[in-house]
Amino acid sequence: MRSTKFALFFASLLFPMTGALVQAATVTGTVTDKTTNKPAAGDAVTLLEPMSGMSEVGHATTSAQGRYTLDLPGQVPYLIRVTHQGAEYFIAAPQGGGTGDISVYDVAAKVEGITIAEHVTGIETDNGQLRVVERYDIHNASSPPRTQWSKQSFAVILPADAVVGDASAQRPGASSLPTTVKLNPDGPKGHYSFDFPIQPDDGAKGTLFQVQYQLPYSSGNYSFHSLVTLPADTVWVVLPKSMTFTGGSASGFEPSPQDPTVQTFLARNVAPGKALEFSVAGTGSFARDDQNGQGDTGGQEASPGNQPGGGIGEPINTPDPLSKYRWWILGGVALLLAAAAGFLLRKPATAGAVASASGSAIASTGISPIYSAPSLAGSSPGAKNSALLNALKEELFALESEKIAGTLPASEYAEQKAALETVLRRALKKQ
Repeated sequence: MRSTKFALFFASLLFPMTGALVQAATVTGTVTDKTTNKPAAGDAVTLLEPMSGMSEVGHATTSAQGRYTLDLPGQVPYLIRVTHQGAEYFIAAPQGGGTGDISVYDVAAKVEGITIAEHVTGIETDNGQLRVVERYDIHNASSPPRTQWSKQSFAVILPADAVVGDASAQRPGASSLPTTVKLNPDGPKGHYSFDFPIQPDDGAKGTLFQVQYQLPYSSGNYSFHSLVTLPADTVWVVLPKSMTFTGGSASGFEPSPQDPTVQTFLARNVAPGKALEFSVAGTGSFARDDQNGQGDTGGQEASPGNQPGGGIGEPINTPDPLSKYRWWILGGVALLLAAAAGFLLRKPATAGAVASASGSAIASTGISPIYSAPSLAGSSPGAKNSALLNALKEELFALESEKIAGTLPASEYAEQKAALETVLRRALKKQ
């Protein structure tokens, strides 16, 4: 069985590297309130261990000068969380100790300067229903910078008959990861809110929200009455080529071809509350962004191996609007891979190379379901570690890909993933 084979393979490589003496390491940093440009005094600072379910393994409180100190109990990767006025801010703890300065912002229920940079709605058909993914890129350019956070941090209005599935949010910053969140009903049917902080932008990166839902589609056509709750620079609708789009007379949608395999329609400078009415008809599904390179299915429903998750061009300078599968695969595995990288790769240059390789993997869903173990005979320890991390990465990606494609039973998926994670966790504990 593959789970046994890979568990033994990883165990044979990981366990010999354990046993080194570990010396205590310390992280010392300053928490600065960027709203006031003063030290943040009295904030709770917590050390988290992602590999053990985000357990709290250290605590501190910032001094009057905003200073804190945390002892790292081991060599595994850790996160540092600062809670300021109820909102949480995270950084990765420096491996082996060092300086961990953190920026925080004052919190308000409503903040001026928050807009929707891009709102993308991807629509396809699936077994007599519409599958819809909406993605929002929210920018917070408040001055002075503040975090908007409340039970209704970001409100969305979905069709009243929508059956909501996955929802997620992602903080600004290149190192942040998508977080699964729950949409809270908020007033009339179809009105929901994200209880998630909208922090000031990190460079050009804002806060990302995404929700997936299904709609009844037995009649073969559906009319949307979309609304945005914040000013939106651009609103996109993306469809397979085989479906038909009809914009309402006052919607402002215009065709904006971006990729020959899909249809894209664009409305600009949309004010809050403005009706964005449009209807869709016909059937079609997006092709996965895999090796076959095929476009939409010509009106036929996608086979299990041809589910949505790619095939869309680059109309928004953000990840593909129907990136549900890619997003959840990578978001769920990323912490495990980060832990593996921190354990296996000690030199910053090597870690950077692995990060680059992981970025290439994220940019493509062409994941091979079969992994051939590399030959490590005669390799240097760094090369062995790098090959091992890549082996683990490829196997985890392949496992998730097979699960999504429907080619791997749930029982086998759970068994194989547990085997891989168990081997890694045991190795990290031994270290």
